Formats: sequence, structure tokens, C-alpha cells
Amino acid sequence: MDPLTRFEANRPRLLGLAYRLLGEATEAEDVVQEAYLRWDAASGVEVPEAWLTKVVTNLCLNRLTSARARREVYPGPWLPEPVFTDRGPLEIAEQRDSLSLGLLVLLERLTPPERAAFVLREAFGHSHREIGEVLDLDEAHVRQLYRRARQRVTEGRARFTATAEQRRALVEQFLAAIVAGDVAGLERLLAEDVVAWADGGGKVGTARRPVTGRNRVARYFAGLARDPRAAGAEFALRWINGEPGLAVYLGGTLFAVLVPEPGADGLAAVRTIANPDKLAFAAAQT
Repeated sequence: MDPLTRFEANRPRLLGLAYRLLGEATEAEDVVQEAYLRWDAASGVEVPEAWLTKVVTNLCLNRLTSARARREVYPGPWLPEPVFTDRGPLEIAEQRDSLSLGLLVLLERLTPPERAAFVLREAFGHSHREIGEVLDLDEAHVRQLYRRARQRVTEGRARFTATAEQRRALVEQFLAAIVAGDVAGLERLLAEDVVAWADGGGKVGTARRPVTGRNRVARYFAGLARDPRAAGAEFALRWINGEPGLAVYLGGTLFAVLVPEPGADGLAAVRTIANPDKLAFAAAQT
């Protein structure tokens, strides 16, 4: 197999790895391209897949330090860049859980090495020894990193199992209530302690702080139907980061994505990304 073909065979996996590590699809593409340039200049690589995994992981770790500094001064809530997963290539069924917006937000709590250990183990099934080779750490240290990462992620994550059909039905009901401006209908769908986050990046008018509580969140989304900016909006149910969500189009241009997260007592969270910079990758997918 020639080098270019070998690299292209690995590209989807590398892109999925970089995206999970960074939470930014555009940055992930840049990392994979930089990895290709290094691959093209390299010689004598004995295990290409392992070599590429190490290069991409370490490129991402270098970027995470500066990314964290940027996110600390980000205007309003920071959310990951969304991706449409009904058009690949970022996920397969076995990896879907590691791609959700909710998990990617929780990964922001971790140090870069913890995040790398968690992603390589949870999403890609690498052994502790293999992760140690990627991070240049001994196996015992990797086990500690992974254990801490898993504990911190699990503490902030409510587990709720719903079938794809159930989740899709919830999103359809959520959309119908938004379009109708039905506050009572929205309240029936929402958990009592629901939280809504909106990422406009200071470029689109969105709530700068999380909206909390069933009644406040219901009124917040019901008000969208009355917002003049929503006139002529078209909604499409799409799979976003492995979950059913809503893509909002204005004049044929992707304007926002909304991803509700189901919980045991109704929708536990709703994440909205409207920052146009963060929608560029998803828009290009369509």
C-alpha cells in the first residue's frame, strides 16, 4: 500500500481522535493535515497506525493548552463545535457515546493528559500500555490518569438509557412545542432541573448565562417562535454528535443547532450552538 493510500485509510480514525481531544472539528482537520505533512516527510515507520496516533495525540495536546486559555475568556458559555454524524465519518455505533456534546463538555474538566488517556481508552479501546507509548508514560501512570479522568467524568454525568426511537420522538415533540410557542407543552417535556446553554460566541445574540429550571427554560424556548430573527426559519431533524437534534436554517444557511439531552424525568439539558464560526464544519457537511 502506497503512503498516501495508507494515510487516507487512517484519516477518519485520526479525525475522530483529534475532534474528541479538541472539541473543535476545524482544528481537528488542521491537526490531521499537519500529521499528513509529517507522515509524508517520515521514513522507516514500522507501525504506521501507532505512529500516526502518537503524532495526532501530541499535536492535540500542544493545542489544548492554548485552547484552554482562550475558553477562559470566551464570551458566554463555550460549547464544542457540532458535527452531523448522519453523514460521517466521525463516529460509528460503538463510539457514539464518546462523541456526545454532553461528554465533550465534561472532558473540558480534565487535564490534557487525562483527556488523552480517557479518549484513547474509552473511544478507541487502546490498552494502558499502548496509551503509555503514545504519551511517553509508564503504564502505572497511565492507569492513574485514566482512573482520575473516568471518576471526574462519571461524577458529572447522569446516565439514562433511551432507544434511538424514543430520543427522536422527544426531539420531535420538543420541536412541535417550540414552533407552537407552547409553554405548557415544553414544561411537560423538561426535567425540573433542566439547564439550557447557548453558545453565540459574542457574534449572535444568545443567553450569556445558562438558563435553569423547567419554567424558565420552557419560556425561553417558547419565546423563540416570537423572535423576529426566527421568521422564515426552517428546522431539520438531524443526528448531531451521535444524538438526534435540530438544525435551524435561515434563508438556506445553517443558523444554529439544538441538541436536547434526555434524562430520567424529561429533557435534562438543551445545548444550542449559534456561533457562525462553530457551524462552518457542519455547514460544509451539507
